[in-house]
Amino acid sequence: MSAMRRCRFPRRLRLRRRAQFARLLAEGRRLGDERLQIWALPNGLSYTRLGLMVGRRQGGAVQRNRIKRLLREAFRLTRATLPSGWDIACAPRVGVELKLAAAMESLMRLTRGLASGDRSR
Repeated sequence: MSAMRRCRFPRRLRLRRRAQFARLLAEGRRLGDERLQIWALPNGLSYTRLGLMVGRRQGGAVQRNRIKRLLREAFRLTRATLPSGWDIACAPRVGVELKLAAAMESLMRLTRGLASGDRSR
């Protein structure tokens, strides 16, 4: 399989339905740092799925779409190092200037303890 094909972000890796987000927010574990807040819940699948929550407080449509593109790219690039079998919803903190490297670092750090069941956060 080519490197380009392995790094895609196919539809099966996305959370898209309201019910998926509602369950994740109600039952999921919440973690955060100075840049991101995530909710995580085991999904019983062999892969991790990503959902994005970027509200109007983040700015206009152009700014929100840029943030979503950046978070999708951070997930796509770090997917191989993230724990498998989780649904993750990600929301950026309001007022934080988010860069790709910082988003990748936050995503990896926040999801690091999920597979081991670390509850210290």
